[in-house]
Amino acid sequence: MDNKRPLILISNDDGYNYNGIRSLIKVARTLGDVFVVAPAVHQSGMSSAITFVNPVRTIKVTEEPGFTVYLATGTPADCVKLALSQLMADRMPDVVLAGINHGFNSGLNTLYSGTMACVFEGILHGVPSVAFSFGDYSSDADTSVCEEVVHHVTKRVLERGLPKDVCLNVNIPHVDGTFKGMKVTTGDMGRWVNEWEHRVDPTGRDYYWLTGEFELADKGEGLTDYYWLERGYVTVTPTHVDQTDFASMAAISDLLL
Repeated sequence: MDNKRPLILISNDDGYNYNGIRSLIKVARTLGDVFVVAPAVHQSGMSSAITFVNPVRTIKVTEEPGFTVYLATGTPADCVKLALSQLMADRMPDVVLAGINHGFNSGLNTLYSGTMACVFEGILHGVPSVAFSFGDYSSDADTSVCEEVVHHVTKRVLERGLPKDVCLNVNIPHVDGTFKGMKVTTGDMGRWVNEWEHRVDPTGRDYYWLTGEFELADKGEGLTDYYWLERGYVTVTPTHVDQTDFASMAAISDLLL
């Protein structure tokens, strides 16, 4: 790696064979040296799960000037932990990028997202971090339409950094034509309903298939990611991992102490 160029760590939860991470790598290589540690198999919905009952193994699949790729048998969070504590131990990256996820990570979906786990690990290690997701859920989604957004956001973060302990959750709509623009939003605090579908297999045994509908909290106020994504805008939600509700500390002290 060239110490004069920015060093960019990339991971995802879909795995290395998806178009999203290939588009992310393509853009990142125009901005700096790129180090990839990606799950060896599809790991969507793993949230910040980590592997601690089995060993995690890696295989280096690419090494050339300014570009290294490892596959790891662990989760998305494992991948970033391994990169920062072992595989890149001689130099910390200037930024962590995750995605491009095939499908939105908007609203409360950030709680379940392996893509977001990558950037949560990044900021826990003090590295500015950005997650990118695209509103096309197909495995062969054309993520090249996201590349201009990825370039713009990544370049700005490399130049100016981010507030301490804050990562960015960037969602890119699947639209005909061009995006309407970019909005900084909150994440919609709606909830999933009708989450499981009961089915019966050919042998007569019950099983359940995860499905569900997202019930929006934003009823038209125009504050949330869902509101603007539906209107063709790229959304950027500043996010952090500190889940302490400081506003309620006095009330809970009064309740319990």
